Amino acid sequence: MITQEFEQRTRELIDSIKAICAAYGLGNDGNEFKIITQVFLYKFLNDKFAFEAKKIRPGLAQADKWEQAIASLSADDMKMLQMQMGPDTARLKPEHFIAHLWNRQTAPEFAKLFDDTLRDIAISNNEIFAVKTDGGTKITLFDRVSEFISDPSKRDAFCRALINKLGDFSFERIFTQKYDFYATLFEYLIKDYNKDSGGKYAEYYTPHAVAKIMAAILVPEALRGKIKDVSCYDPSAGSGSLLMNIAHAIGEQRCSIYSQDISQKSSSLLRLNLILNNLVHSIPHIIQGNTLLHPYHREGKVLKKFDYIASNPPFKMDFSDFRNELDSKEHQDRFFAGVPNIPKQAVDKMSIYQLFLQHIIHSLKPGGKAAVVVPTGFITAQSGIDRKIREHLVNKKMLAGVVSMPSNIFATTGTNVSILFIDDANKEGVVLVDASNLGTKVKDGKNQKTLLSDAEEDRIIATFNAKQAVEDFSVVVSYDEIAAKNYSLSAGQYFDVKIEYSYLTPAQFAAKMLGFTDSLDKLFKESAGLEQEIKKQLAGLRYE
Repeated sequence: MITQEFEQRTRELIDSIKAICAAYGLGNDGNEFKIITQVFLYKFLNDKFAFEAKKIRPGLAQADKWEQAIASLSADDMKMLQMQMGPDTARLKPEHFIAHLWNRQTAPEFAKLFDDTLRDIAISNNEIFAVKTDGGTKITLFDRVSEFISDPSKRDAFCRALINKLGDFSFERIFTQKYDFYATLFEYLIKDYNKDSGGKYAEYYTPHAVAKIMAAILVPEALRGKIKDVSCYDPSAGSGSLLMNIAHAIGEQRCSIYSQDISQKSSSLLRLNLILNNLVHSIPHIIQGNTLLHPYHREGKVLKKFDYIASNPPFKMDFSDFRNELDSKEHQDRFFAGVPNIPKQAVDKMSIYQLFLQHIIHSLKPGGKAAVVVPTGFITAQSGIDRKIREHLVNKKMLAGVVSMPSNIFATTGTNVSILFIDDANKEGVVLVDASNLGTKVKDGKNQKTLLSDAEEDRIIATFNAKQAVEDFSVVVSYDEIAAKNYSLSAGQYFDVKIEYSYLTPAQFAAKMLGFTDSLDKLFKESAGLEQEIKKQLAGLRYE
């Protein structure tokens, strides 16, 4: 009940911030998402600080205004309070509180005060919350929000409107709830910003069904609560929905998240997702940069290897500007199956997923597991890089299986997708699931989308994890069988061919054969007549 109430209040808060942006000419502006996510985060960090402070000093909860009670603490008491707080709580000062800004609304240059407050929070907490670029530059938590308003005379009023919306309710009671709340909250927060790519190969959002299936197969129910001190990685992380699902399955405090994405926008969204999901300790591992050209995570000079990798990389993209740099001795081990050539036409359709997939295989620890979304064409292609990658996985015996998903599982693309499960420890029994006939088709704006029910998702997961063969749905095959089928990973190619037999008497058989013979005679006569007519028409043609 608490979760439903807070979900409603939170949506109202997000909608009201959007309305303020629209009223000041920023509706659908490229900077709108920065304002909404950063103002929301400022509110969230304030309430998290209040929640932690009241836990440490219960007397604060009894005060009429906790902000004033904290402000009256001595410098030593304030320092002690901050030291006792958990590592994922922002260290705030009394002048950072929403109540402090609310009381200063009539101050001249209020917009500057608002921006200075957010920037001071960011700088004070840079070690905890800053995201790095692959060049080592730190991207701080907050921008100067008012400066997105081009008319300086409107900035004070804009910031007053924002601060007046932030004191209406508190998140404090929600911090005792499970994290499912934050998944729906985050989805609502960024729902209008999933439509554009926002960067060279940023994917902001992977459908729930895909994320759930990947997490439940990578971390089966039997292992939950038993895994600890593991690393989880996504080389094209977007907003991190796959990583969040893996972390929840393992346990937030039992794993460390690592990621890289070329888009600054998606890296900021991922940081927000980590803050909402009790994974602040992983923020130092969030890197904004080109994974293929400049992979950041290393152990000494070699690339870091990970226990778990989950990724939904972009499928097609023009990377011709750095293609030749990748096709060099330095990257030879990583791109073992090769680098796609630059085509003469349709350069934007270069198969970049082939590089991400090779990078993922290279980045997996011995005994590690990975789940990767690939175009379904990958699982049967009979030549080129796709075939070489499949041969590598089969010959090295590091494949758990494949789930071929229904068409339009992603509303934004008509490409059929499959989920490839890599498992370096799986030496026998590869599971191939054909889930292409599952789901219900619905309209999603102008697009058609396929939705899987909970029962269908659970059926896929249970079948795969039990290594179960189900007629016309799944097979369990050996590595030798896959090699004999030209390394195909399509379940349909391994299904038994059904031959229907029906009993006929000799008379029935003779009658059927006579019927076939009569039909053939009739067709042959028609064919002969047609042949004569064509010759006749051709003979009548004259040159003029």
